[in-house]
Amino acid sequence: METKASAKPDLLIVDDDPLISDTLNFVLSKDFEVYVADSREQVKILLRQLDKAPQLALVDLGLPPNPHRPDEGFRLISELLAYSPGIKILVLSGQNDDANARHARTLGAIEFIAKPCDTAELKSLLLKSLQIRQAEMGAPAERGILGSSLPVEKLRQQIVQYANAPFPVLIEGESGSGKELVAASLHRQSKRAGKPFLALNCAAISPNLVEPTLFGYAKGSFTGATSARSGYFEDARDSTLFLDEIGELPLELQAKLLRVLENGEFQRVGETQSRMSNARVVAATNRDLRQEIRNGRFRADLYHRLSVFSVTMPSLRELGEDKRLLLDHFRDFYARQSNVKLFELDKKAMDVWLSYGFPGNVRELRNIVIRLTTKYGGQNINVEQLQPELEMESSDPNLGGLPVAQDFKTLLESAKKHLQLQKNFDLDFTLQQWEKGYVEAALLITHGNLSQAAKLLGIHRTTLYSRMQNYTTPDIETS
Repeated sequence: METKASAKPDLLIVDDDPLISDTLNFVLSKDFEVYVADSREQVKILLRQLDKAPQLALVDLGLPPNPHRPDEGFRLISELLAYSPGIKILVLSGQNDDANARHARTLGAIEFIAKPCDTAELKSLLLKSLQIRQAEMGAPAERGILGSSLPVEKLRQQIVQYANAPFPVLIEGESGSGKELVAASLHRQSKRAGKPFLALNCAAISPNLVEPTLFGYAKGSFTGATSARSGYFEDARDSTLFLDEIGELPLELQAKLLRVLENGEFQRVGETQSRMSNARVVAATNRDLRQEIRNGRFRADLYHRLSVFSVTMPSLRELGEDKRLLLDHFRDFYARQSNVKLFELDKKAMDVWLSYGFPGNVRELRNIVIRLTTKYGGQNINVEQLQPELEMESSDPNLGGLPVAQDFKTLLESAKKHLQLQKNFDLDFTLQQWEKGYVEAALLITHGNLSQAAKLLGIHRTTLYSRMQNYTTPDIETS
């Protein structure tokens, strides 16, 4: 399928109920170029057929093969944002559950809408989301990394130190932490800054198209190759090439990438002639590549070649008062774009803001600010108004989130804030939430493999299984 020639913005609707998707398609097609899919797999097929990613997506959480659980919808949100970080995702779900809404927002959805919904209101929300996206796309690029905390200062120093070196840089960090901003800063502060900065998301294209996309192809080299075309390495020959989600690169292509990194030599698909590229490669991943190496999914020699210089993006929970600075930055920006007055957080709400862990990092913070600006422009926001926007395990509005720390001193301070903010503290409940978080994180990392998750957690498989009986976890494999 080819993208239709249209001035209307593109909207992807993902729902397994044909009555709903057909109705929304009929109502919204007057204002949007609508594409419809009924599953994650169909979305992948559709995106590979489109020339560009849709600007907007309307996603149902309950998708096949488990339509009564939100897991597939959650995965799709993450995959869409990996494919196109600028896409604005609204969740339309019959699973009207506060925890699901919060988690969808944490993953990067801009809003959660319960079924049934008013189509006029839905259209209005989509148009507002489009305006936000256009404002972000039209904003001038940041000339640096925001923040004054020690981790951010260290990051700035590393950028200055590595910017002009010709060697690869590997940026590791959690989703939503801003790895692409570091890559862009490395380019802007280098001698290559006058040349185009090229970026390719390795998770955003079909595996069988990665090689021709990277290296180019000759006419007739495969079905659809009606003319010769250069690839990213050729186009970025003397500039910077950013390879995002490098952990998604197919194993069979990793050897070819290694060859380019070692001597700059590559071949277009369907050619025997060698070509040269002097592109400086910056790669990024939210995966643990060392674990991927142990699992046989990533080459050790490529990892060592990519990580000549290595940068670890700090998570937002490590940045302390930078949460206030980022709040001010995004609040000012979106208030100007929406032409509304600034909202304010009262003292107790600000305490909760500063103690919250932001599992979705800067992306989550930004989306929270967008919603607060829309709902409470010009108002003074209290804890009761702020709490529904945060992903917390407790309904207590004074809970500032579970303390997360890298060392005992930080843990002690976080625990003090937690005890002071929560009215009815329950140690057993808190410890259970810690355990649940680590178990589910291990299962996500290992794609639901129980044996691998137990090994990652340092416990026996039967111990893990018995602990999992107390709460719901993602689907698991029994291998």
